[in-house]
Amino acid sequence: MRKSKWLATLRRPLGAAAAAVVLLVLLLAVFAPILWSDKASALDTTQILRGPSAEHWMGTDSLGRDIFFRVLVATRLSVELAAAATAIGVVAGLLLGTAAVLLGKRLGRFVSAVVDIAVAFPGLLLALFFAVIFGVGARGSVLAIGLAIAPAFARLTRTLVARVLALDYVAAARIVGVRRFRLLGRHILPNVAEPLVVNATITTGSTLLSFAGLSFLGLGVQSPDFDWGRLLRDGLDGLYIHPAGALAPAVAVVVAGLAFSLFGEAVATTIGQAAGSPRRPELAPASPPADVAPSAGGHPVLAVEGLRVTFPGVNPVRGVSFSLGRGESVGVVGESGSGKSVTALALARLIEDPGQVHADRLEFLGKPLPEADRRTLGTSFAMVFQDPMTSFNPTQRVGAQLAEVARYHQGLPRGAAFARAVDRLRAVRLPGAARRARQLPHEFSGGMRQRAMIGMGLMGTPALIVADEPTTALDVTVQRRVLRLLADVREADDVAILLISHDMGVIRQLCDRVLVMYAGRIVEDLPAAELTSDARHPYTRALLAAVPDLTTDRDEPLAVIPGSPADPAELPEGCAFAPRCPFADAQCTAEDPPLVADTAGHRTACWHPAEALVPEQLQVGEAR
Repeated sequence: MRKSKWLATLRRPLGAAAAAVVLLVLLLAVFAPILWSDKASALDTTQILRGPSAEHWMGTDSLGRDIFFRVLVATRLSVELAAAATAIGVVAGLLLGTAAVLLGKRLGRFVSAVVDIAVAFPGLLLALFFAVIFGVGARGSVLAIGLAIAPAFARLTRTLVARVLALDYVAAARIVGVRRFRLLGRHILPNVAEPLVVNATITTGSTLLSFAGLSFLGLGVQSPDFDWGRLLRDGLDGLYIHPAGALAPAVAVVVAGLAFSLFGEAVATTIGQAAGSPRRPELAPASPPADVAPSAGGHPVLAVEGLRVTFPGVNPVRGVSFSLGRGESVGVVGESGSGKSVTALALARLIEDPGQVHADRLEFLGKPLPEADRRTLGTSFAMVFQDPMTSFNPTQRVGAQLAEVARYHQGLPRGAAFARAVDRLRAVRLPGAARRARQLPHEFSGGMRQRAMIGMGLMGTPALIVADEPTTALDVTVQRRVLRLLADVREADDVAILLISHDMGVIRQLCDRVLVMYAGRIVEDLPAAELTSDARHPYTRALLAAVPDLTTDRDEPLAVIPGSPADPAELPEGCAFAPRCPFADAQCTAEDPPLVADTAGHRTACWHPAEALVPEQLQVGEAR
């Protein structure tokens, strides 16, 4: 947790007061046994069960020992036992909460089910259950309370980890080949540390109360040792004639427990307000079969035939086939939900259970992709994700994240790997590369982060760059720089590029070929230069007509494609585009057209390919 957040907590009255009491408790835990052990253990049979006085501020117990000093000395054992139980609970909770990462999806789901069952039981009931198993005494109580608080901590950890696992920089780490334990320790846990630390602080307060409760019931600390709960139990015997004997340890338990809990709540409030406050805007400083298009050079970098991705009840990708040659740039366009990004994730082996990837042929650099080793993928397969902010680990410096690729896959020492990272940042024209390499991702503008992400892909010797909407969140000027950078990388190193975008202009500018996807399959594959003049599928022509340009009449409503995109879970019979197509007939609604190629390699999946569909044939309405 960052220092500034602790300081912000201390500036709040509640946070400062709670922190002061916590500090006092910790100081007493360290120094009280050193200063007052003799006074706490001194017997005086002439002062048995005396009330509060100037000599004994909280009176004496049944053996004439000073209760006030015993409460002070008991602070150490009470805090030590609570801290030990909290540590056990936190460690066990972390292991249970990260089971999906450490053990895989199947075992992870089993562990999660066990955790959910355990959370359904009250914590005190679990503590009593484990206390019976581990036996009476301090050690058994520590284990009992630690395991009792573990399920709740595990559920919190699981929730936080699931959120981070969905972010792009974790996906990038997996492509690089980072192993499970390193992925967890380097990329996941540092980004969920704040709420876990806050929860552990709050849990320490409740653990103090729980431990005092077990000792009070006679299951915790045993004589001659004593903690606050044991003193409370001893004071209960003379409650009616000597209430101060029970009052002092009770006050100590409540005050210390509340201090830890309130301090944790104050930190949580500070973090929540910081997260919710508005941020200042950033300133941008062999020949293929008939349905597979031929690739340049005859030796494809990537060959895909019959790629299918399935989830329970949904088939978002249905039989996609294409290939990319050295130095070739292919664009993929289509509406949201057409399967573009899922196809890219399948190529990068990032589809997780319950998703399944099947293909008749899926080769990268001449090897079946499922058999390609992590080293090959980490150095030759680069992926640029849509959101550059989630593409980097926010807790690590940019240079260190780029250097990880060189250290893991190329075996470079730390210094040489970092120097390589700085060189790659210079290669993507990042100003002040050496200084920027030592900065955190939030200190970069959006365009800088996207260029740094491309630089990460260039840490190895990439043969293929998959760019998923790399310019969506960027302004026009920065977008042009990023596209120019990709073009230069392609030209300099003969790198193949698969560019996914909604922007038809971007596709025409950077790509040689265009793949148009609809409802999980390719419906047209044509040269980019012929996109506006020779597009034959009604869907492609409709996409083009729906994009306004400088000649669009601003007095007329924008052209839109009628209807809604096909639902992958409920695809219609026949052609998926038929319900929205002005040329659809009985054949279109009964049979799904195959993707066939003409003599020039132009592939179209349509029973009636339109040679000249004009915008007037589209539905016209208000732009949404």
